[in-house]
Amino acid sequence: MNTTTTHESPVGSAKRNSTRSMSPHKPTTLDITVLAGGPGMEREVSLNSGQAVRDALVRLGHYVELCDIGPQNVSALDRPADFVFIALHGEFGEDGTVQAELERRKIPYCGSNATASRLAMDKVQAKRRLEDRGIPTPKYVVADRHNVGKIASLFEPIAVVKPVLSGSSVDTTIARTSTALQASARAVVGKYGAALVEKYVSGRELTVGILGDVALPICEIRTRREFYDYQAKYIDDDTQYLFDIDLPADLQRRVQEMSLGAHRALGCEVFSRADVMVDAKTLEPYLLEINTIPGFTSHSLLPKAAARVGIGFDGLCQRIIELSFAAKR
Repeated sequence: MNTTTTHESPVGSAKRNSTRSMSPHKPTTLDITVLAGGPGMEREVSLNSGQAVRDALVRLGHYVELCDIGPQNVSALDRPADFVFIALHGEFGEDGTVQAELERRKIPYCGSNATASRLAMDKVQAKRRLEDRGIPTPKYVVADRHNVGKIASLFEPIAVVKPVLSGSSVDTTIARTSTALQASARAVVGKYGAALVEKYVSGRELTVGILGDVALPICEIRTRREFYDYQAKYIDDDTQYLFDIDLPADLQRRVQEMSLGAHRALGCEVFSRADVMVDAKTLEPYLLEINTIPGFTSHSLLPKAAARVGIGFDGLCQRIIELSFAAKR
């Protein structure tokens, strides 16, 4: 069941009512709805992100309501608000659904528009766009009910198998044998209808946050697990996030440039996070995907990267609001 929690800023409702006459390009104190929860596997992460964003916005002096929203109940969008901060991950919140409804209602919101959100969420369509723009991404095939029975013969192990429309590495596996590849592909196709089977790149896992039209410092992820899966992302306390990395300066520039290029190629706006693998043997970088609403939890990487350039968590939230108003003008 969806719930709505109201949190008023220290200045109270008088200041809340004053926001209506503000210029949309210079937001100061706003009435903000923060959307969190959603229906998918990333629900708990989203609730944590939403709480963190809500707390930051209250500290900034905004009037805030944190709303648990889902496809069966969008009543949170009915309340008058100057701005909606989307802290939803994956299905419903990151795939353009909420964005399209907000656009229909003409309510300003954070981040990428509905079209870009849909494109980035669809891993296959996104990879095709990246290929069209000359941005390297690992070789892949799409498994579905028609070809899943012979997928092992169509694609060599070792491979990564993941849902086409999902995030946070949910139901993602690394298949190291033909038997494992066949089984993983069948499982994902059975659950989601299709699977992305992608060439495994053995090497260093990097992520690049984008804020505005700037690539933030590169972060290298190191985990004791086989890869940076859901557990490593949100639960493990020993996952390492390293910003002082020993990669050649020209390679680091290339990774940042291709990350920003992917953000632009998919039509993303305001903020995103690019996931990149660097082949251990060739040092060639490969763009895996763009996340249009990365996490805002204590483990999340966009806030960590912003902090490296002097933008704290509260400042990041405020910057996102300001950039979003400018993008939606």
